[in-house]
Amino acid sequence: MFIHALDFLDKRHTVAGRKFNRWLLPPAALAIHLCIGMAYGFSVFWLPLSKAIGIKESVVCGADIGFFAELFVTTCDWKISTLGWMYTLFFVFLGSSAALWGGWLEHVGPRKAGVVSALCWCGGMLFSALGIYTHQFWMMLLGSGIIGGIGLGLGYISPVSTLIKWFPDKRGMATGMAIMGFGGGAMIGSPLAAQLMKIFATETDVGVMQTFVAMAGIYFIFMMAGALGYRIPASNWQPEGWTPPAKQINNDMITPHHVHVKNVFKIKQFWLLWGVLCMNVSAGIGVLGMSSPMLQEVFGGQLIGIAKTYNQLDKTELANIAAIAAGFTALLSLFNIGGRFFWATLSDKLGRKLTYSVFFVLGGLLYISVPNSAMTGNTPLFVAALCIILSMYGGGFATVPAYLADLFGTQMVGAIHGRLLTAWATAGVLGPVIVNYMRDYQLSLGLPREQVYNQTMMILAGLLAVGLCCNLLIRPVADKWFMNAEELAEEKRLANEKSHDEDADIAIDGDTPIHPAMVYLAWTLVAIPLTWGIYKTLMNVSKFFT
Repeated sequence: MFIHALDFLDKRHTVAGRKFNRWLLPPAALAIHLCIGMAYGFSVFWLPLSKAIGIKESVVCGADIGFFAELFVTTCDWKISTLGWMYTLFFVFLGSSAALWGGWLEHVGPRKAGVVSALCWCGGMLFSALGIYTHQFWMMLLGSGIIGGIGLGLGYISPVSTLIKWFPDKRGMATGMAIMGFGGGAMIGSPLAAQLMKIFATETDVGVMQTFVAMAGIYFIFMMAGALGYRIPASNWQPEGWTPPAKQINNDMITPHHVHVKNVFKIKQFWLLWGVLCMNVSAGIGVLGMSSPMLQEVFGGQLIGIAKTYNQLDKTELANIAAIAAGFTALLSLFNIGGRFFWATLSDKLGRKLTYSVFFVLGGLLYISVPNSAMTGNTPLFVAALCIILSMYGGGFATVPAYLADLFGTQMVGAIHGRLLTAWATAGVLGPVIVNYMRDYQLSLGLPREQVYNQTMMILAGLLAVGLCCNLLIRPVADKWFMNAEELAEEKRLANEKSHDEDADIAIDGDTPIHPAMVYLAWTLVAIPLTWGIYKTLMNVSKFFT
């Protein structure tokens, strides 16, 4: 009986009626992505968690307490470097879960996947809260890092295939809107978490455990609303008045056929695109993670009008430039988010291949320009270069689903996207390792802090050159890889795809038109927290310009 009560999650019950308004889909996707995007902002918890026992000062573990002992120790505080493993696990399990269960998602539909994502992400936060209460770090790794990471992966790819099918005329724009939400999640979640920790903190508690519980409840409501708002188009649906053009302007690689996910690892175009995404993300994520110390070390006292290097600044001056650097990091986050929508939308006009070529050529030139801007003390050029670079970093994430649909068709694009996200997991290690270890190596050679990033910028420009070569080598997929009519029909059967003509009863919305007020309401519900997050971010950005 309980199983039958969950029938509304079945894919066949999510087929939209003929009068369904497709503009209800992007806010549903944003409701999920704005929640799971908090993974980017989890560092807001590191400092208070490092004082969970000591409250005002960390209770340092003895020298005999190694990493594995820290998983279970209850008498001393966790190190920030130990807590950072949660962040690593997020993106490892995001990529691996998306790759493993992408095919399952295509068969069961986005609604069921969205519900599972909500249960994993929010349930993982609750389990982590219990880990904080009992001071068991293994519970936090399992809760947020592993279970939450699985929720991240399923939530991230859940709307991709559906949006592409709803917006065949605006593939880039549609995926850009959703994936913009993932970039904006921390923009909302970080200040919300900071506010909640202030409310819950006492003289004997840092307030993180209660914050986890509260945020899990808030996120669960939003994510379930988004998941239940998912609808899929009937198999014979297309936008009113639109017909697929015989040949796409500026892009002759858009196929009307479909590749099965089981074959994608055998196709060279997939691996070339894997390299494209990996190189673009590696270059961007390395800079994103070190943006604050980079600005401080490169310009030092110039940021506050003092002719001193970073090492010559006193404690007060260091605090002042740290506040400016925080504003710089917030500025980069805005460009990261805005770039996701801007570049993905522009790719509908330019074509995906040309858009990525712009990323690599322009990005490479900007990386090469950074050392000269630093040497001449030209802060505006330095900042402008990194802002544009970060916009293309975000744009790469948002454009790649449409690139996949162009090359491999739309039937299993969600599953193929899941496989491709292993490139993100790889880049999440490669980029920071290059930037961090090159910095330490340069410092060990005795180079001044303002010069330690020069060589790194050249290496990152080299990564983009590799990405450009991969992109230029991409050609249309050979006909032998596409499913034939019988294979496609069987895949549609497994995916429970129906047309209105085949089964008019499957559309829960019937033929009743969606009132425009419903569309405005849906967009308003996601716009309110997004606007609040942008406002909070702009407040931080203002510190950079004052």
